[in-house]
Amino acid sequence: MIISIASGKGGTGKTTVAVNLALSLDNAQLLDCDVEEPNAHIFLNPIISDKIPAYVPVPEIDKDKCTYCGKCAEVCAYHAIAVIPANNGKKGNVLVFPHLCHGCGACSLLCPADAIKEVKKEIGVVEVGDSGDIQFVHGILNVGEIMSPPLIRQVKQYINPTRTAIIDAPPGTTCPVIEAVKGSDFCILVTEPTPFGLYDLKLAVEVLNKLTIPFGVVINRSDIGDDKTEIYCREHNIPDLMRIPFDREIAELYSKGIPLVKEKKEYKTGFNNLYKTILKSIK
Repeated sequence: MIISIASGKGGTGKTTVAVNLALSLDNAQLLDCDVEEPNAHIFLNPIISDKIPAYVPVPEIDKDKCTYCGKCAEVCAYHAIAVIPANNGKKGNVLVFPHLCHGCGACSLLCPADAIKEVKKEIGVVEVGDSGDIQFVHGILNVGEIMSPPLIRQVKQYINPTRTAIIDAPPGTTCPVIEAVKGSDFCILVTEPTPFGLYDLKLAVEVLNKLTIPFGVVINRSDIGDDKTEIYCREHNIPDLMRIPFDREIAELYSKGIPLVKEKKEYKTGFNNLYKTILKSIK
């Protein structure tokens, strides 16, 4: 089973839920798909056994073959290629912008002169290891790269179907989040009972409804703010899976990189019950 952990905004406690859920289960795997700023490793301290470079294909132009017809620029939906046609006896030029390229391959496939081939461009690394009984995978996007979905896809290639895979998704509701939660059997939305938390929760709910992924909500810092988040969930029949109170001790443990269930054993039972509720929901 694949359980993704997402949130409409950052700072709600998404990684806290992902890490502690993984630690509360037998036979779990945690994949940190927040590749722009992965931090699950801070709490799990995994022993990394393998580092695999991650690549995307980008076009390379053979200017001896190129006729500067402009077909490649025409078919590129992401404006990663610009063609300057030949004019007044001057040779044309083709400009490639690798950071905009999504590696779809349309330009090389449709080039009438067969003047484009794809070359590998390294965008980051996938690290694989273990933290005790937990299998651990995360991606680290290279500084300056602007597209994380290709790396997220490569992290998800390491999902182990024999384990409960827990995916820590990036915050927000944009393309990286969709790539991370896509294919999940269930998604846990972590929120907080504040106006900002509720607004972004509504956005996340819309996304998951579009993707037809079943979901429920964990309310973190549940005793601050107001009851509008609770009312919203009740009115829209969204399961209230678990509540974590605002607790100074929890905050201190977090600041030291100590998982909640290591020191406060009662929460291990809480996360186990959360998992059982998800199983019943899916069945």
